[in-house]
Amino acid sequence: MSSKQLIYGLHAVQALLDKEPESVSVIWIDKSRHDKRLQTVLGLAKMAGIKIQKLERKMLDELSGHQQHQGVVAESSVSGVWDEARLMSLLESLDEPPFLLILDGVTDPHNLGACLRSANGAGIHAVIAPKDKACSLTGTVRKVASGAAESTPLVQVTNLARTLGKLKEQGIWLVGTTGNASQSLYETDLKGPLGIVMGAEGQGMRRLTTEACDFLVKLPMLGQVESLNVSVTTGICLYEAVRQRQNSR
Repeated sequence: MSSKQLIYGLHAVQALLDKEPESVSVIWIDKSRHDKRLQTVLGLAKMAGIKIQKLERKMLDELSGHQQHQGVVAESSVSGVWDEARLMSLLESLDEPPFLLILDGVTDPHNLGACLRSANGAGIHAVIAPKDKACSLTGTVRKVASGAAESTPLVQVTNLARTLGKLKEQGIWLVGTTGNASQSLYETDLKGPLGIVMGAEGQGMRRLTTEACDFLVKLPMLGQVESLNVSVTTGICLYEAVRQRQNSR
């Protein structure tokens, strides 16, 4: 059974009400806010018969742990996390080449949320991450993802290297990102069944993850910094793949 989770932010709460309103038990709103965006959320909540409580903003601040809640907080039982079996079912049902994002141990919720948002924008079918030593779907992740966490599946697996092996057996090419690669992202064919693999903040990909990749690529770094934030790199890589895939049609 899923435990209760607080979801905050207009995009995240609205996406939850659109996708899984039955998971929401109560919504708290800023009693001083009456704008159209909040009214849209309230309308969805009323249609679903969800309890609505109006609070002072200070109380909402405390309820959300002083996060950027934008005047709305929801209590939900949804976990939103998929397992490997559900991922494999998804891959079998696709009528187009799989397009996946693999995150090897991203721990910062802001980075995970930003990666989910970029993944959703790029049309990724699923984001895959390990269960251990990695961030899961927290309220902060959902807020940063701006609704993407309710639309793009996050799959958490027990053994990432084993899952990568199963993906390769299904004909999915794995392209890993590392500053030590000799090949540029822009020299790499990113069309067809594809999984783009990103390493964790700081340490990058683990050894077994690196060994599972078919190709290793890097971004050209033309200034003084040696690397970019993982969520920024993710966005660049995903949209280079989108460019190539659209041009191949």
